[in-house]
Amino acid sequence: MGKPIIRDHIHRGLSQPLLFILVALLVSACHPGNSQAKQLRESCEAGDLQACNRLAMKLQKGEYVLQDPKDAATLFDKACKGRVAEGCANLGLAYQYGRGVKKDSIRAVSLLNEGCEGKAMEGCAELGILYKRGKAVPKDITRAASLFAEACEGKSQLGCANLGFLYADGEGVSQDAARAAQLFKTSCDAKVPTGCVGLGKLHTTGTAVAHNDSLASVLFERACNDGEPAGCFYSGMAYELGDGADQSFWMAAAQYRNACEDNHGEACARLAIFHEKGSGVEKSADEAKGYRKKACTAGYAAACEQPKAPS
Repeated sequence: MGKPIIRDHIHRGLSQPLLFILVALLVSACHPGNSQAKQLRESCEAGDLQACNRLAMKLQKGEYVLQDPKDAATLFDKACKGRVAEGCANLGLAYQYGRGVKKDSIRAVSLLNEGCEGKAMEGCAELGILYKRGKAVPKDITRAASLFAEACEGKSQLGCANLGFLYADGEGVSQDAARAAQLFKTSCDAKVPTGCVGLGKLHTTGTAVAHNDSLASVLFERACNDGEPAGCFYSGMAYELGDGADQSFWMAAAQYRNACEDNHGEACARLAIFHEKGSGVEKSADEAKGYRKKACTAGYAAACEQPKAPS
């Protein structure tokens, strides 16, 4: 009599979840994206270098194929050598962030430039970001503005979003808040998270758009969910201050932590203060010290320890 009970327990407790997993795997295997990835592989092996680039993008993201940044980098290289500009730009990003290859900022700039010259507009946008920040190249706002404008005209919404920030601040171009708002709106609608951050910031001040803290909070959270650390930071600020969102130190701390994990220095500094006070997190001098150090390392100078003046 005992055996049927045990068997029934196994049937109810184990086989149902296993069945769900098997069904999910079957559905995934039958998804059109799976078939498309297979076709791209076959086309790439047959010499279609555009297919190699597209397959590499799927491999990098793990989109209906096993994620393999190293194989992706190899295919980007193959496409780039075959004069596929997008392959050069994508390989440049791989070198910039160390995705499947060892980080090499000099190689990254060279490849992004090659991609941009070949009209790969995302390459122009990414190169513009480097010139704006002065990373791996001398800081040059005028050059950045030119690259963002070229990218935006070539339908790169990343280029449009970054051009929007220059118009908002009057850097490298004449200040034009209305133009900035239009660029932010277009890029945010195209699911570029930096565009949503820019639009949200305009809504918090009512510059060229209606003042709307609630909408700004939604835009910041959307950008955060799409992986933009600045979105997480401003979302954290909204929760901390109760601007456009119900005040919640716990939620603010969670958003600051998301941003800090992506090396947003000011977010790390805010998290340090939260740990000092025990706001939404455990009160801990050690945690506060650790986050302050991370903020300094991320480039937020205000968090760095100042040298003691000679007595």
